[in-house]
Amino acid sequence: MHIIVVGCGRVGSTVAAELSRMGHDIVVIDRQADAFRRLGDTFGGTTLIGVGFDRSTLEAAGITADSAVLAVTSGDNSNILIARVARETFGVDRVVARIYDPRRARVYERLGIPTVASVAWTSARVMRAVLPHGTETEWQDPTSAYALIERRVPAAGAGHAVAELAGAGSRVCLITRNGQPMLPAETTLLQQDDLVHIMVGRDGGRAVDALLAGESTDHSAQGAH
Repeated sequence: MHIIVVGCGRVGSTVAAELSRMGHDIVVIDRQADAFRRLGDTFGGTTLIGVGFDRSTLEAAGITADSAVLAVTSGDNSNILIARVARETFGVDRVVARIYDPRRARVYERLGIPTVASVAWTSARVMRAVLPHGTETEWQDPTSAYALIERRVPAAGAGHAVAELAGAGSRVCLITRNGQPMLPAETTLLQQDDLVHIMVGRDGGRAVDALLAGESTDHSAQGAH
């Protein structure tokens, strides 16, 4: 995947290096050339000096609607502006903005921009936010028969009822929408950028990911786990 990381501080350099090691095409943008030293000598991606919310800079970084953009500079306002330009100008669906002030998170979520507070930022959380089919689990029972997974609803998954996920062999436990958690009913419709916690049986995450991606699934083939 083509991933643009804006901000090469401690978080940006760590995430960029890890994603590069995973084989993704990484472009790191920062205003200061010296910042790229944090990436180390083994970094296999590309660096670009510039302002992350400038359209020409993002175009030079190769941004397309299929890219992912991580806004991880030291400023909340810059990060949300970068995220909005990526989402609204270039149609990028996988966008994450790092914030330092958790009180702003609800406002940003209402703008349709997934946010991660500084204290909660981990590379694993980044993977779940921007990679198409994350493999990380929040919890797993001792027998490994069931797992709790976290997914953010993409545009293709919006409009599906919670009951449809149950038909895919899973159970929705919690939906966080616009920063507000709620226990959903079966008739609750998923909205883009909902953060959903789902209990799935062994390999059930694949059916969930397929449904959220808008792919057809044969629910009759999903047995009880």
